[in-house]
Amino acid sequence: MPNEKYLLNDVDFFGIRNRNEARVIKMIKKVMETPPYYQPSEKDLFDIYALALNSLPARYAQQGTIVLRDPVRDNEIEDAVRKAFAIVVENPKP
Repeated sequence: MPNEKYLLNDVDFFGIRNRNEARVIKMIKKVMETPPYYQPSEKDLFDIYALALNSLPARYAQQGTIVLRDPVRDNEIEDAVRKAFAIVVENPKP
């Protein structure tokens, strides 16, 4: 059953996603697998994810859309994720 907040006149908008979402998750995993092997809590992971996404330009697309070129490079995503990690590590939450 579709989520009603994504419905408009029976059109389901839930399948439109920011293409950087999956790329940021993949990069968070990569960064966590490199020294110093920081293992953030679930709350910290959400913060890292949101901070990284908010620092990148949004790239929304429909599921199944062919993207010929992605203007956000992998190194830009890695930089955003590393900066987000640094912010979260330097500002711990109780």
